[in-house]
Amino acid sequence: MRRLVIDTDAGVDDAQAMLLAFGHKDAEIVAFTTVNGNVDVNKTTANVLKVLDLVRKDVPVYRGCEKPLIVEPHHASYVHGEDGLGDCGIPASIRQPEKKHAVQALIDLANENPGQLSLVTIGPLTNLAVALQLDPDLPKKYADLTIMGGAIYGKGNTNITAEFNIFVDPEAARVVFERWSMIRVLSWETTMAYVFTKSDLERFFALNTLKSKFFHDTSQIILNFVRNRMNMEILFAPDGLAVAAAIDPSLIIKKELHYMSVETGGIQSRGFTYVDWWDSSGKPANAEIILEVDQKRFVQMMEDGLR
Repeated sequence: MRRLVIDTDAGVDDAQAMLLAFGHKDAEIVAFTTVNGNVDVNKTTANVLKVLDLVRKDVPVYRGCEKPLIVEPHHASYVHGEDGLGDCGIPASIRQPEKKHAVQALIDLANENPGQLSLVTIGPLTNLAVALQLDPDLPKKYADLTIMGGAIYGKGNTNITAEFNIFVDPEAARVVFERWSMIRVLSWETTMAYVFTKSDLERFFALNTLKSKFFHDTSQIILNFVRNRMNMEILFAPDGLAVAAAIDPSLIIKKELHYMSVETGGIQSRGFTYVDWWDSSGKPANAEIILEVDQKRFVQMMEDGLR
């Protein structure tokens, strides 16, 4: 049984990742922490509560940081919709988040369950960076850390070289990479190679469940964005892949261990996650960089979450 804490800037693919996690028999979601990212933190918090309504689960939700450490917020409503869930009219939840701040929750959860919890971050790393300032021993208290983030070959999706989650708060990302001894990394380029195809989507939509309808309705803005920009009928699922790998690491087919950190300067290099591919720096590896996964099993895990 994998016991997960998921830190999220709940947009469309974050919500899909939540459904995947709830659909896996060997996963227990202990808590959600929310952060500014795809949309503002009030909306990301509201979106997690909406998903909990859909799956009829009671999991504590802790509202986190409103802004990055230094810069002003940068959102992606042009992809996820103004509400972060595709602007398709998902009703607001009457549930309320916990009163405790997400940063304190990350610290308390680790100290109350030392070595028992897997942390998965599928948004900017602001909450975790602040938590590390307050509790520098946090990396020793979580069983492992999986992040969706980074562009390991410099093929970014926000500026030329940077992936969104890192670009939004590169200072926070740098803190995390410098303080954590080993991080499982699902980069933007890797997740681009493992998308949901048109046939996958038709299979999901045909399930005719409340979850598959939610998946269909919330995905339309992104599907149109990809269709118009790339002329393709596919859906990227980066957060779902990160959560799947955290739940079942045997999904991973190929990985490499290297030193990895984050560039915080420059016009086009800000947020670039650079990898010491040749291990020439002499610095110890701090990243388990995932390069290949079992696509068939990933698709099945998503389908299980929609049933």
